[in-house]
Amino acid sequence: MIRKCKEHGYFRGDGCSECGNEGRYVLDDDREERLGRFVSGALRHFPADVGLEMDQQGWVDLAFLYDAMKKRYRWATMERLISLVESDKKERYEIDDSFIRARYGHSVEVDLVSDYSENEIPFLYYGVSQEEADMILDNGITPIRQCYVHLSTSLEKAKQAASVHTENPVIFEVDAQTAQDEGVDIVTVNDDIVLARGIPPVYIRITVA
Repeated sequence: MIRKCKEHGYFRGDGCSECGNEGRYVLDDDREERLGRFVSGALRHFPADVGLEMDQQGWVDLAFLYDAMKKRYRWATMERLISLVESDKKERYEIDDSFIRARYGHSVEVDLVSDYSENEIPFLYYGVSQEEADMILDNGITPIRQCYVHLSTSLEKAKQAASVHTENPVIFEVDAQTAQDEGVDIVTVNDDIVLARGIPPVYIRITVA
């Protein structure tokens, strides 16, 4: 459920985390999920299929995205689209003036390295299944279905991310500072996620098995 507090803006849940106000109804859970899937697909995977032009950094025209969304969901409004972005605790999307893009998760080719700030955290983390661990040690971390490797900013966040795919993840520690000093581009997209094109094996070690 997405609601809007007069004082603190859009939020998800029964009450504003800042003041407890129940706010004004904007979007129910079912419609939130449906819009979320559409926006994710349009901004990460198939922009051309819904008639969107995406620039090199992943930006598309906000009004064009809304028009494409409105054709599929008659109940969609610009406010509902904006509320989906601004209430998202995972910070999956961002709006800049009249443009919108996904911060991460792309399978279409985009250049995010030149557009985000360089990572400043010395050690990052990445979780995989037991079966994948040896391959990572031999070959390093490379993207599979996405354009970028998604590294976590803490050990706990890496465990949470990996646990979606495996019950007993192996967690790698990435020496990000040394990697960056030696020319590996690593950029920060939000408090939880850092992106890289790949991490060579020399910069990784198992920290939790």
